[in-house]
Amino acid sequence: MKIACYPGTFDPLTIGHVDVAYRARKIFDQVIILLAENSNKRSHFFTFEERIEIAREVFPEEDGFLVSSTKGLVVQKAKELGAIALIRGLRAVTDYEAEYQMHEVNEYIEPSIDMIYLMSHRVQAFVSSSNIKEMFLQGADISGLVPPAVLEAMKKKKIQNS
Repeated sequence: MKIACYPGTFDPLTIGHVDVAYRARKIFDQVIILLAENSNKRSHFFTFEERIEIAREVFPEEDGFLVSSTKGLVVQKAKELGAIALIRGLRAVTDYEAEYQMHEVNEYIEPSIDMIYLMSHRVQAFVSSSNIKEMFLQGADISGLVPPAVLEAMKKKKIQNS
């Protein structure tokens, strides 16, 4: 069985993330959505536990997905889970530069794990979790940019924090 991990903070999950995950699923027998706690990111819209719960709703096991999490190094967790590759989405040249650095780090730590990059579709190139959060908090309609489960969770969270 060919297994890949698709790591990210996914705060929040976007249609771009979902698109990359399902395209990766065409290549691999199983894609593990690997929620990572990123200590470099200071503020989160959702808690780590909320992001895991939302990912489980968006990516059903019967579609060949598994949701897991790590607070450690992603590449080490991927190896522990039996993955042969890490999936990453690329939107623009700026993504490439950051991903290239991460590729080098991951290859140094665990050379047996390959990196697979999938380009976003043109219409999703501007979609980022940061943009989604800002648009949502400013009252813009993000319904076409996030899965329905994410939109509902964001609305609920906004009401709770009001």
